[in-house]
Amino acid sequence: MNSLKKIFGTDGVRGTANLEPVTAETALKLGRAAAHVFKNLETQSRSRGKYRIVIGKDTRLSGYMLENAISSGILSMGVDVFFVGPLPTPGVAYVTRSLRADAGIVITASHNPYTDNGIKFFRADGYKLDDKIEAEIERLVFSGEVENIRPSAEYIGRAVRIDDALGRYIEYAKSSFPKGLTLEGMKIVLDCGHGAAYKASPCVLRELGAEVIVSGNQPDGKNINENCGSMHPEVMCRKVVEHGAHLGIAHDGDADRVLLCDEHGTLIDGDDIMAIAALEMLAEKTLANKTLVATVMSNAGLEAAVKNAGGQMFRTAVGDKNVIDEMLKHGFNFGGEQSGHLIFRDHGTTGDGLVAALQILRIMKAQGQPLSTLAQCWTRFPQLVTNVRVREKRPFEQLAGLNQLVADAEKELFAQGGRLLLRYSGTEPKVRLLVEGRDAAALKTWSGKICAAIQKLIGI
Repeated sequence: MNSLKKIFGTDGVRGTANLEPVTAETALKLGRAAAHVFKNLETQSRSRGKYRIVIGKDTRLSGYMLENAISSGILSMGVDVFFVGPLPTPGVAYVTRSLRADAGIVITASHNPYTDNGIKFFRADGYKLDDKIEAEIERLVFSGEVENIRPSAEYIGRAVRIDDALGRYIEYAKSSFPKGLTLEGMKIVLDCGHGAAYKASPCVLRELGAEVIVSGNQPDGKNINENCGSMHPEVMCRKVVEHGAHLGIAHDGDADRVLLCDEHGTLIDGDDIMAIAALEMLAEKTLANKTLVATVMSNAGLEAAVKNAGGQMFRTAVGDKNVIDEMLKHGFNFGGEQSGHLIFRDHGTTGDGLVAALQILRIMKAQGQPLSTLAQCWTRFPQLVTNVRVREKRPFEQLAGLNQLVADAEKELFAQGGRLLLRYSGTEPKVRLLVEGRDAAALKTWSGKICAAIQKLIGI
């Protein structure tokens, strides 16, 4: 533990389960540190009684271990714990607010394989922690200072299980869909990825009147994201065609993201969803400041479409936390990522795959158009994204010849209105390369050269 310099990554704590920092020992310390920090953020708990923290999780086997460890740390600091069981990440954020808790914790590694796990934190208002709070939790964990702070026996916290947490989230998700409107007559293929949405999403869609063909709803602790869900959307696309469905919906493990496919089995990604929703919101005059917030990974064609409709697009660094931070800073109400994180701030505080799907379904109903027609509202520039697994994350300037190769590629791509983005993943041992421009052949050539150089220098 002492050799580690940092626990938090771009989206909480994440890594291989039972290896540092995702161990029971570190989870317990995180629980103690987080409980201490959250107790001291406000002079009084939101409930006006004892401080309390909500803990939810996805369906990974290691969730049991981490749930017990982190809750033990919290309880030892005199803070109560509310267990809500398997629930989508946005569900935990909502229930944290609904139960007037002082913080929320989700045990999940999102789209990663079951062998990984992680810990995400939410503030009392359902938003993710800012860097300052994360840094204070880290400091307490590494310094050991929190070990000297222990309530006496009579003040130890108690844990309770909240039986209606799933029902609360289901009603919340349904409330994002217009009253009086139903999904009757719609056939929907739904792939829950054997993750946290395996109960919530089928229930919401059926209660709204849809015929739902469900898969990925039988988690066994090890099959989360395995050949299913938004990590393997081809499964959803195939089933839409087989069943003659109107569209498909695919979640990742914690259901904070979504990918769709139209009635022809064509994939609809986060950029497509943002284009459809942002243009509709511009037309309805409900897009705050006429601004869509997206990341540097989003296609340039999306920005062009928004501008042509009288709006603007603001880009952030990769990560839904960066998108949300920018939205909060400037009062924007819609943003997201190409990967399928969509944040509708009029309805929630974090990415919510189910709520996002419901917004597209609302637009389909309102316009009386199939998804394939709605998706034609913009033109995608040729874009190529490639991942290279690496054994270490050395600064790019230390990799011989790489910077010059990138500079040569940028010169050619910029000349055709394109761009290049090279970065390390914040959650996996990978380099991510994005090249974009009008000449698809040039993109393939430069991507091949740059990835080959990285593979040779630090590839696995």
